[in-house]
Amino acid sequence: VQLQASGGGLVQAGGSLRLSCAASGRTFSRYTMGWFRQAPGKEREFVAAISWTGGSTYYADSVKGRFTISRDNAKNTLYLQMNSLKPEDTAVYYCAADHLGMRPQIRYEYDYWGQGTQVTVSS
Repeated sequence: VQLQASGGGLVQAGGSLRLSCAASGRTFSRYTMGWFRQAPGKEREFVAAISWTGGSTYYADSVKGRFTISRDNAKNTLYLQMNSLKPEDTAVYYCAADHLGMRPQIRYEYDYWGQGTQVTVSS
């Protein structure tokens, strides 16, 4: 499956952004989907994930209550609504697809990755 992330940008602290990830190729609806982020000099970290049905969602503690992951299988698109953004949310955000979905918080479980979209939050 090919993934294309978009929607990043520059926003002030407290603002909002909505990331999208368009999928093509293999059947999108069969994959657990996740968002990860990587700040300069840091490891890529888990942000959020959603099961293939959308019935289960998972969040990193740092974003819980501020970010919402969702998917539209009819449109082959994954979303990440980010509210109350903080400067520490600044990173390149990546979407990824996992065909097993056993450990959605673990980046090594993911089979396919998008190219990333930059999110910068100014203070």
